[in-house]
Amino acid sequence: MAGGRLTTHVLDTTQGKPARGMRLELHYVHGDHTHHIADSYTNADGRVDQPLLEGEQFQQGEFEIRFHVGQYFERIGVEIETPFLDVVPIRFTISEDTHYHVPLLVSPFSYSTYRGS
Repeated sequence: MAGGRLTTHVLDTTQGKPARGMRLELHYVHGDHTHHIADSYTNADGRVDQPLLEGEQFQQGEFEIRFHVGQYFERIGVEIETPFLDVVPIRFTISEDTHYHVPLLVSPFSYSTYRGS
């Protein structure tokens, strides 16, 4: 599989804008454990500068993106009396040689995702 790619986009629904500077990790899931593939940070548009997977790295299988939302909200100065979300894991399967886009809409207390385009 060499034609597909994996991208992401994070929107801060509390502020109604892209989540700039959020740390994320990509892991390959193998049975009951994971293998770390990459670390990245979102840019001013809430996206990573390069696809998380593409070319020869792109393969079928189960993956997980871990979004460090607690760290992000703390860094931008959102005061939360009782913190709730810390690391949000989104686990998904790549089964085709195509573009997979996994966006995250997030606030300090909730999140949503979908398979984008």
